[in-house]
Amino acid sequence: MSVTQSASGRVSAYEVVHASREFQSLRRHFGEFVVPAIAMFLGWYFLFVICAAFAPGFMRTQLFGEVNVGLCFGLLQFVSTFLITIFYLRWGRRKFDVQSERLRARLEEGRGN
Repeated sequence: MSVTQSASGRVSAYEVVHASREFQSLRRHFGEFVVPAIAMFLGWYFLFVICAAFAPGFMRTQLFGEVNVGLCFGLLQFVSTFLITIFYLRWGRRKFDVQSERLRARLEEGRGN
């Protein structure tokens, strides 16, 4: 990735940070968590939608009392959303925040490179 100069001939610290290996590493680490999490959640969500559309008999199957498979799938959507959020917060604190704090400190000190 190249850094371009502004009309005044100066390169912004943000551009330097954006072009740095550390920032690219940060973006890659972010993608390593987010892409699989999104893929799994969307797969789970579309399984729910497809079952609701094409297997209504299965979704109406009573598990206990008035609770059926469709209701459990719907509630599990909320559970999976909260679990992804919890995992993301833990992962972010442990891996992402440390690296992003270093970048932020570098930028605030004016040493983009």
